[in-house]
Amino acid sequence: MSELWIHALAVDDAGDETPAATRDRLRGFFPPLALRRMTQLGMLVGATMQRLGTTPPDTIVYASSYGESRALESYLDGFPTPSPTLFQTSIHPSGVQQGLIGRQQPVPELYPLSGGAALAGHALATAATNGAASIVLCGGEERGTYLLERGVASDRTFAFALLLGDASGDAPLGRLSVRSSDGLGALALGRFFDLLRDREPFDGSVAPGWHAVLEWNRCAP
Repeated sequence: MSELWIHALAVDDAGDETPAATRDRLRGFFPPLALRRMTQLGMLVGATMQRLGTTPPDTIVYASSYGESRALESYLDGFPTPSPTLFQTSIHPSGVQQGLIGRQQPVPELYPLSGGAALAGHALATAATNGAASIVLCGGEERGTYLLERGVASDRTFAFALLLGDASGDAPLGRLSVRSSDGLGALALGRFFDLLRDREPFDGSVAPGWHAVLEWNRCAP
């Protein structure tokens, strides 16, 4: 079994917020020129990571199923006179990379993960078995428009960032344990976000072959 302590947590439940509204709400986190070219998820993940108030971690694990498809939708919607700025946004780095570039923050190891129903479980297993002393587990989705109808976009917008460590330190927020198992269940990324947002405990299968236990310190702020 691998065990990690939760030292900091930031979540952003943006729901059906438009990219323009997100940009206006989070403009204090990024330089203006960078903000113009960031995807909605890039803004959300970058801001949640900044809210952790951390020094650069040893490792970042990033999880998102749909690759920020809203940016591509917005660019294609502009035809026959598409926006050059939206074109730049549509060929973006990943959301977490946008935040790191904006802060000019180096990171020794970055694990970008994508997938289906078991994505959250694979992200948890990657973080728990990495062996680094300090890990940021982050990710999220941005709500699609017409791609949502085709099942290749998210139906909600959200982002999260967790600072995890191998030592308990002072008053940790909670504890995460991951072990191999013969379970076949899966934990969806949206459901994992809900657990973090509501600080809800969890004990169950998160991906085929992986079991996780999430506990919260009710005395922590």
